[in-house]
Amino acid sequence: MEPIRYFNRHTGALETEQVYGESFLRWAYGTPTGRIALGALVKRPFFSKFYGWRMDRPGSAGRVTPFIRDYALDAEDFADSPASYRSFNEFFFRKLKPAARPIDSDPASVVFPADGRHLGFDRAAEIEGVFVKGQRWDLAALLGSKELGERYANGSLILCRLCPVDYHRFHFPVGGVPSPTTVINGPLFSVSPFALRQNLAYLWQNKRTITRIESPDFGTVLMLEIGATCVGSILQTFTPGEAVEKGAEKGYFAFGGSSTITIFEPGRVKLAEDLLSYSAKQIELYARMGTKMGRRSE
Repeated sequence: MEPIRYFNRHTGALETEQVYGESFLRWAYGTPTGRIALGALVKRPFFSKFYGWRMDRPGSAGRVTPFIRDYALDAEDFADSPASYRSFNEFFFRKLKPAARPIDSDPASVVFPADGRHLGFDRAAEIEGVFVKGQRWDLAALLGSKELGERYANGSLILCRLCPVDYHRFHFPVGGVPSPTTVINGPLFSVSPFALRQNLAYLWQNKRTITRIESPDFGTVLMLEIGATCVGSILQTFTPGEAVEKGAEKGYFAFGGSSTITIFEPGRVKLAEDLLSYSAKQIELYARMGTKMGRRSE
């Protein structure tokens, strides 16, 4: 499998992803014996729950300092000191200091809901060739609704992929009033490009959650969180029906890499040029939560 390359908005350079658990992913999704284990064990929720339980154990706290060192994380951004985390999972869904992730101040902007590697498209129904040629999105399957699939077919869609090394809290891309969250159950395949190159449909087969955000400037915005292998839980921290500001915390993923998807109604938003240009070349754009993802269409 080819290495994962992405463009880093903050450094202005193409970079190679340092993949946590790379050897396991290459085995599970790239070998015949790995695919057998994938179908029999790895995709099943109990496997991820067990791994999440291990990361909740006090003994897992010993992984924190080596992880920070090996992946060059800046502990100055953490809201709490590395020594204060009682387990690896507690470190994994850590909070950051507000100054570490400032929210774009343009009142007409929408912001990335999470740190990660992003792909953005003007028309959700016309997305094809993501990660490998010939793969197309099934929007109705993703949303669990033919009606919603048709309503948002010509709207903008942004996929935000979080790696285990990333900050794992997700935030509202726009201000508005969020609905209760709907859960669509499913298996837990990896959402690493190593896996999605084999089968993009993992994104709409996996367990996922959907929240509608009623925004005065952007209409009804859909935000989804996608479960994945070794994601113990998708936890929501907002209160449905209470208005939120752009950039407010929505929730967090327990241990594991995963993704969010944001979908806008047609004609509501103009995505950032760098996001569109790199996505057209099937290159993910790395950007931090709170930075500009696009702005309101005039």
